[in-house]
Order: sequence, then structure tokens, then C-alpha cells
Amino acid sequence: MTDTARARKLADRIRVVVAETLQRRIKDPRLGYVTITDTRITGDLREATVFYTVYGDDEERAASAAALESAKGVLRSEVGRQTGVRFTPTLTFVPDALPDNARTIDDLLAKAKAADAEVREASSGATYAGEADPYRKPGEDDEAEAAEAADADESPSDGKGAADA
Repeated sequence: MTDTARARKLADRIRVVVAETLQRRIKDPRLGYVTITDTRITGDLREATVFYTVYGDDEERAASAAALESAKGVLRSEVGRQTGVRFTPTLTFVPDALPDNARTIDDLLAKAKAADAEVREASSGATYAGEADPYRKPGEDDEAEAAEAADADESPSDGKGAADA
């Protein structure tokens, strides 16, 4: 088994080599605005998966995928030449799902923002069900106790009226 740090370094190097080779050497007109986003390599350093995104519509994505598949041999030989490993890994190109996931998250955030605005609009004219401030304040406790004591003095406690006592 190989060292994971070595595999990570090789994957990063493959990503850079593929990106530079696509920019400088590959002159395929089908190749659109391709960005190499990530590269993962197996533990035995035999297979590398290169993730990419394409700026454009579905037709441009399909054309860029075909261009990458046709340039796979040139890219692999360049990776082998620049990395110097004993066995040059095979390259597999996979479209990255990151932009689609980001678009989905943006849509969900927009829906949440609209729902928050709707709740804010509905609550703008609303009033409290009870008092505006339902909590007692320190000065109110003394007043409430004094009022209760005054009520206790006026009420009969043994059944006789206040005039009899």
C-alpha cells in the first residue's frame, strides 16, 4: 500500500499538468471553457479520476467531454513525462456535480428568503395577543403586594364585618 500523502501530492500534480496541457497543447475546437476542479487517485496509483466543469449549455458540455476523451492519450503521456512515476495512471474524466449542487442550494436559499419575506410581511401589522411586555418589573411587585394587603384588610376574615371589629 502506498502513502496517502504521496497519492495526494501526485493527484495535485496530475490536476496541474492536465490543466496546463489543456490550456497550452490541446487545440480541439470542441473543447470549451473547461476547468479542472479536482483529481483523485487510487491507493495503488494506477487510476486517476479527473473532475472537470464546463461553462456553457448541455451541447457544449457534451462536445467538451468528447474532446477530453479524444485527448486522453496526449494528456496521459504528458502526465507520465512530467510526474516521473514508474506507471503512468490511466485518466478518467468525470463531469463535476459541484455547479449543479451549488445551483440547487442557491434555489433553496432563494425559496427560504421568499418565505421569510412573506412571514415578515404578514407579521408587519400584527399586535401582541396580550400586553406588549408580559413580564413584571421590579417596582410592580411592591405595588401588587400593597394592593393585595389592602384587599386583605378590607375583607372579613372571621365572618364578621369590618365595622364589628
